[in-house]
Amino acid sequence: MGVKIEAVYAGDQRVELTHGPSGERISTDLPEDNGGRGRTFSPTDLFACSLASCVLTIMAKIAERDGADLRGASIQMEKSMGGAPRRITALTGTITLPAGISAAERARLAESVKACPVHRSLHPDIKVEFNLR
Repeated sequence: MGVKIEAVYAGDQRVELTHGPSGERISTDLPEDNGGRGRTFSPTDLFACSLASCVLTIMAKIAERDGADLRGASIQMEKSMGGAPRRITALTGTITLPAGISAAERARLAESVKACPVHRSLHPDIKVEFNLR
């Protein structure tokens, strides 16, 4: 069974999204580079957020299994857009791991990026690159 998400156009170029199981809400806005005001995340921003969140979640699961503490790890994402047709062309992430993560654990975590279901779902034309710091 899938997860239900409700999307409602609220006007003024905003969409309100509700996560069915929890009732949590977020909204999107039309980005400035597409004629909007960019007051919050755009739908394609959420796409990049999904990849970053998925990668960190998978890394945390592996670190926890191995007894490492990943609290404080972060990913800075950059999303690049192209036109004709307008679409995401590249996603670049810089992963910063907390101090104390061993070289062996860093290697396992770097490899885990490929296990992320969002990463596996991306079209092959989207260039995806992660750098580990």
